[in-house]
Amino acid sequence: MLTQESAFCPDCGGRLTWQWVEAEGRERPVCLSCGFILYRNPKVVAGVIPVHDGRVLLLRRKIEPARGKWTFPAGYVELGESVEEAAVRETREEVALEIEELSLLNVYSYQGSPVVTVVYLSRIVGGEPRAGDEAEEVAFFPVGALPWEELAFRSTREALQDWIRGLKHRFRDPGT
Repeated sequence: MLTQESAFCPDCGGRLTWQWVEAEGRERPVCLSCGFILYRNPKVVAGVIPVHDGRVLLLRRKIEPARGKWTFPAGYVELGESVEEAAVRETREEVALEIEELSLLNVYSYQGSPVVTVVYLSRIVGGEPRAGDEAEEVAFFPVGALPWEELAFRSTREALQDWIRGLKHRFRDPGT
């Protein structure tokens, strides 16, 4: 299905229609006027699990999707910034913390999902945790008290499981 914004060619303004692209073996939106092929790609989300004294900082979302559920600081990567820069920015915006020593935990993508989520572990180096505009509250959770039944996204659950299962050995919080 083409949305209003993707119904017209970004090159010539002609109408897009789904057509079989033989070289790719799939249908894609193709301009009837100039032949431009529109590639609909997922957006990249940068997320961070801030670690301090063996606990992780999570925020309760104030906005949809998953309003009222817990997740780690995360958001879309902006044009012109690296994934790591986006992770630092989102952490500052959402929970007012300064972080460093980002260590890649994993990358999460799912069939049919419009996002690819890149998750890092990090060390907190400044700031006092507080809820930003998109969070109702923030809290530190030890591993044994994570709110599993109230997590926002599949990627949230899987990233926390990965951290617990042993990928956390790649990053050790000096405070532990």
